Amino acid sequence: MAIRVRQPGLLTTVQDTGRFGEYAIGMPPSGAMDVFSYQIGNYLVGNEEGAAGLEITYFGPELEFTEDAVISVTGAEMPPKINGEEAATWEVLRVNSGDVLSFDYLKNGARSYLAVAGGIDVPVFLHSRSTYTLIGLGGYEGRALQEGDELEIGEAGDSDGRVGMAVAQEQIPAYSKETELRVIIGLASYRLTEESMEEFLNTEWTVTPDADRVGYRYKGGELGFIEREQPAGAGADQANVVDFGYPVGSIQVPGGVEPIVLTNDAVTGGGYATIGTVISVDRDKLAQTKTNDKTRFRSVDLDEALEARKQRRQQMEEIKGSLT
Repeated sequence: MAIRVRQPGLLTTVQDTGRFGEYAIGMPPSGAMDVFSYQIGNYLVGNEEGAAGLEITYFGPELEFTEDAVISVTGAEMPPKINGEEAATWEVLRVNSGDVLSFDYLKNGARSYLAVAGGIDVPVFLHSRSTYTLIGLGGYEGRALQEGDELEIGEAGDSDGRVGMAVAQEQIPAYSKETELRVIIGLASYRLTEESMEEFLNTEWTVTPDADRVGYRYKGGELGFIEREQPAGAGADQANVVDFGYPVGSIQVPGGVEPIVLTNDAVTGGGYATIGTVISVDRDKLAQTKTNDKTRFRSVDLDEALEARKQRRQQMEEIKGSLT
């Protein structure tokens, strides 16, 4: 044992990079919603890519360390405290046996990430330690942490020398209550009327309380679908199709109202038309939005999406290099 959960917070789960490659059996990837913040945390403490950490949503836990450890906290502005004293974020910290890590109220963003040198040691399920809470698999007993849970930490090696290392200020993302998400229009976008596609892209959407690891629902407009005689098996709703695979980040509009962006724990397919997909880089920004935040969607082509991904990879390599 190395971490005892004194208070679990609102939703604290064990996550890593996810279990990709299992769509054929209906298994979504799960994994960290904000990959950038999660991965930089691992870089800070010297873990290999893919080491499991904790994803902390909206309201942080209170964790007692039962042995010395080296940690970092990245992501949302949810100020960490060690024994009641405010501690730095995006920086390597040392905690001693008996120290208690807690979190102040959320200021900006939605999710913080706790990385521990050695990683959180829970059983591997389908080549991942990520929690898939929807059906209770992976992570710590397939669920969010609860009071009294005890977590093991993996072999850390020599990480004490990293204490004090920090990410350069200009590399730290800023979170806002207004977010632009780039999307590639496609899949079943042909089902929307031309006017509705323009409305989708021109509307300032508001994140509803239905915003979690399964999907983000938005309000702010109503979209119309081209009338047709529905094919057998599609149902009467013009927003329905017979069957579609759902990539992570894909956008569906059931009934033409309240678009939903599907996230890491969403089902892998279904019968709603998907009108586009949030590009992979911007899903990190999506993960840091919360109820009542504003969102606009901007259409981009594949070249722009790939260039954004290339730039993000370069940024992460630069940060990793600066921490060695």
